[in-house]
Amino acid sequence: MKKLYSLVLAVIASALLFSSCKKVLDKQDLQHSTFQQVYNDSVTAVLSLNYIYAANQPGWYGNGPTSFIGSIGPGNLTEENQSDNIVVKGTVTQESVGDIGTSNSASGNYGRIRTINQFLVDVNSGKLDAPVKRRFTAQALFWRAFRYFDLVKIYGGVPLVLTPLPVVGDAAKQAALLPRASTSATFGQIVADLDTAIKYLPVKWSSGDYGRVTKGAAQAYLGRVLLTWASPQFNPNNDQSRWQAAFDANTAAIATLSGNGWGLYPKWDYTMWTTEGPSNPEAVLVTEYNTFSDDIGMSNEGYTNSTLPKYIGTTGGSNQPTWDIVQAFPMADGSAPGTSTKYTYDPQTFYKNRDPRFYQTIAYNGCAWPVPGNANFRLWTYYYYSKANGSATKSTELSASNTGFYCRKAVDPSISVDNLVYAGTDWQEIRYAEVLLNQAECAAELGHLAQGQEAYANLIAIRQRAGIEAGTDGLYGLQANMDHDQMISAIMFEREIEFAFEGKRYWDLRRRELLESTFNGKERNGLTIVLNNNSSASDYLLPTRDQMAAASLDSVYHNFFKLTAKPLDKYQINFQPADYFFGMPTNTINNDPNIQQNNTWGGTFDPLK
Repeated sequence: MKKLYSLVLAVIASALLFSSCKKVLDKQDLQHSTFQQVYNDSVTAVLSLNYIYAANQPGWYGNGPTSFIGSIGPGNLTEENQSDNIVVKGTVTQESVGDIGTSNSASGNYGRIRTINQFLVDVNSGKLDAPVKRRFTAQALFWRAFRYFDLVKIYGGVPLVLTPLPVVGDAAKQAALLPRASTSATFGQIVADLDTAIKYLPVKWSSGDYGRVTKGAAQAYLGRVLLTWASPQFNPNNDQSRWQAAFDANTAAIATLSGNGWGLYPKWDYTMWTTEGPSNPEAVLVTEYNTFSDDIGMSNEGYTNSTLPKYIGTTGGSNQPTWDIVQAFPMADGSAPGTSTKYTYDPQTFYKNRDPRFYQTIAYNGCAWPVPGNANFRLWTYYYYSKANGSATKSTELSASNTGFYCRKAVDPSISVDNLVYAGTDWQEIRYAEVLLNQAECAAELGHLAQGQEAYANLIAIRQRAGIEAGTDGLYGLQANMDHDQMISAIMFEREIEFAFEGKRYWDLRRRELLESTFNGKERNGLTIVLNNNSSASDYLLPTRDQMAAASLDSVYHNFFKLTAKPLDKYQINFQPADYFFGMPTNTINNDPNIQQNNTWGGTFDPLK
């Protein structure tokens, strides 16, 4: 046993040296420590727990290290961004999605679950005080629930491994041949783990432990889990008891969070992301990142550097919104473009009188955008004619945006250009706004549709914080007296705008089975803006464009630019209905013949049971 524990400790030490390090983690050489030294002392036991955090916390966009969707980028599966991928093309096969694992791997989902299970055994075998053990156990159980939820929402039920399996010998091989648990049993285990975590987690940690899971964060995550279980993907018969359970969980989360200092951040701008630590009431479940380079290895998130345009000195410019999401944002009074009685929507000046979140999310041609190293920067993404006869065009950018836009959400302008590679903006996996909208959706499904009840009240709170105009009726652009379908549509739209470029849109549409009706048969577009030809074969606007835009950007658009939608997809989007539960890869089934294939992929396993 000592040899096995030495191996485990060596793996932990190696992982601490080379994994993506979070600010909450400390470093210590565990290679020569004994099991008793580690799990009889909270100072060293916490290092093993920190490894679990580092191995399981999601990165930006909610992506995990073992995620098929993360490898594509969830924004590329919606109208937020565009890429050529097998999901939107409808060519996913049962071999495509290997999140469940196709071979033995310590870095796969089940390898990570094994590490959690081993920690649970070891910490409870040590001599720590019972309250300390419970607090350690609660955090580990949260991350086990997190891993199983990642699996169940893409496959349905999966094998439930709750103790470390033997590692060598024929008996170990046979013990590993587990069947899939039913989907209901898998959700039941997730809920049980979260219930225990909620019971023993503190409502707050000390500032030195900021970033650890709190009771309110676990309650909010339970609310997300039960919302998914109640949604059409898993609940085609609309069992109202599931919606009630989800409503209750989110209501409890709101009570704990709001009673202990969490709430909506007071304004909707980049500081909602760059304000770190307990002073940020919006941040419910957080992955922390360093803002410096150290000997650990990858310690920075990379989001800022990859999002800013390349020509200001970054290596990025890859987060480019489509014309479709640009047009989706409401007007300043909360009305959809073209429906407002106060603001006329003109595609030629699409940026005028929009929801304030538009200006904090979308960087567009001619906008003022303070960026690292240049507080007076103005973005230009147009093309000009490089031949006098108008037969060729050239971008005014050194590296042109493919869509004509950039994402500016959460980009911190105070970072110097030299420090962009060290940017460490924390990822907020759950924001307080999500908990409000989760509760609102459950309330709508339960018929709580009166003004003043949760559905209306939470939508109004989100829109009020965003800065949308209240209107004479105080509804912030919402339709009065909405029925069930209208309210659900309003909530889904609010999620689209509030959480744009946060990796949530695909999962929202997936759980409500709206992918085909939203996208199939369509193509995503960019916007090409071309400077009117004056036969000079030059970017003649360049010398005066900033001054002219400061005086009247509308005049610049009306007098100098032609706008044309640019198809980005070379085919019509074609989500497959079978993809609501992905197929089990052949190698997974070969390694464990007791695993049955989903019935939507020719097998006998029903993911709805």
